[in-house]
Amino acid sequence: MTISDNNTIVIFGASGDLTYRKLIPALYHLYASNQLPSSFSILGVSRTQYDDESYREKMKQSLRELEKTDPEILDAFCHHLHYQALNTSDVDEYSKLVCKLDQLADKYQLEQQNTLFYLATPPSLYGVIPSCLAAHGLNDESNGWKRLIIEKPFGYDLASALELGKQIHQYFEEHQIYRIDHYLGKETVQNLLVLRFSNVMFEPLWNRNFIDYVEITGSEFLGVEERGGYYDGSGAMRDMFQNHLLQVLAMVGMESPSAINADSMRDEIAKVLQSLQPLTEQDLRNNLVLGQYTESEVRGQFLPSYRDEQGVADDSRTETYVGLKMFINNWRWNGVPFYVRTGKRLPTRVTEVVVHFKKTPHPAFAENAPENKLVIRIQPDEGIQMRFGLKEPGSGFNVKDVSMDFHYQSLAETQMLTAYERLLLDALNGDATLFARSDAVNACWKFVQPILDFKQDPQALFGYACGTWGPKEADQLLERDNRKWRFPCKNLTDTDYCEL
Repeated sequence: MTISDNNTIVIFGASGDLTYRKLIPALYHLYASNQLPSSFSILGVSRTQYDDESYREKMKQSLRELEKTDPEILDAFCHHLHYQALNTSDVDEYSKLVCKLDQLADKYQLEQQNTLFYLATPPSLYGVIPSCLAAHGLNDESNGWKRLIIEKPFGYDLASALELGKQIHQYFEEHQIYRIDHYLGKETVQNLLVLRFSNVMFEPLWNRNFIDYVEITGSEFLGVEERGGYYDGSGAMRDMFQNHLLQVLAMVGMESPSAINADSMRDEIAKVLQSLQPLTEQDLRNNLVLGQYTESEVRGQFLPSYRDEQGVADDSRTETYVGLKMFINNWRWNGVPFYVRTGKRLPTRVTEVVVHFKKTPHPAFAENAPENKLVIRIQPDEGIQMRFGLKEPGSGFNVKDVSMDFHYQSLAETQMLTAYERLLLDALNGDATLFARSDAVNACWKFVQPILDFKQDPQALFGYACGTWGPKEADQLLERDNRKWRFPCKNLTDTDYCEL
């Protein structure tokens, strides 16, 4: 365990939902497990009028509501919380922030003003806040490191992503910028790398010679809930596919890095994303399925259609489902299809990768050869399952499909960091391995831009009932290739029958 340098963590958007539901609990857990330095402070910044004491009380109340807390540890943690009311769009107001940071440096005896700026704000401020910080010298690393964490989305399309990158790079160097994708903080996503590169039984088979196809599923049972206004301008392509699932795909497809460090890892991830086969007009017509959920009754509960959700336009054509057949143009993966799907109001919440291996060429088992596959479950019931063939008891050599599995819950004695805990700790330690780099972000937008343009086609959207696995056209993506989607149950291994 590495303890970071003494520092100050500045959270812009300190009165927002992300701060009190994710960031403050993550920092509390890091403090409670002695993973923060002896001298640190957390400074909340937003327009809402609080002082230090009233902000501490709000955060205490939030932590008590969200989870069990130790009163003594909670009090000690909250003494590190401070607050500064600020109009984050007004550059002149940032003089208050400078004064507050100087006061905290004196109070906590910080010889260097190491500062982590976290932008838990609307994306419209991602270009504004860095310019205001720079105007007051708060990007200057001569008196300690300065780092900037930006939440997704990193742009709205290719043009806006390029423009945002240009704006931020005027004031902060790439090594100072940490683009956070909480999916990359999940243990099971990181385990993809260990599984592949530390086991000689997998890496030699991880290529077009032995793998038939790969599935990646990111399924949610929930609808848009209270986020209808935001989601209607975003859709599944921007909300899940462009960032989370393409990053998972890159982890599956990347070459072995020369070392497990930020530069080597992110070099290989960028290479995969830059190797994605560009989508042609024919691909958009034949290999892409966009869907939108319609009303249905699921397990006795009436679920409204997407267009009936609060904040959604009556004639909205925003997609809540994406299914795509895609390819990686390189030596390892040439000709291997990747089938990727994500959607809301599907039967259950699950994210997993399924690697389907080719069937044995042995003539004696040609007719009843099992389908070897490796299931890597990211959430829930995190774990890994291998399916392979064994002899069925009795005479003859009939093959029975069996499985072996590993569940992360079996490591219960090991406390795993949540995604935000891991990523915050990495940012404080200056480890950018699990953060997106600008070239990778731009490669993702370049790949999906034709889909964003194609969404305007009036024939590009299909309906699917809540509680189903998406439009029937998504099944046809695989059926045309004599394949089918895996049925992902709530439980990792119960694939024959599961009562969702």
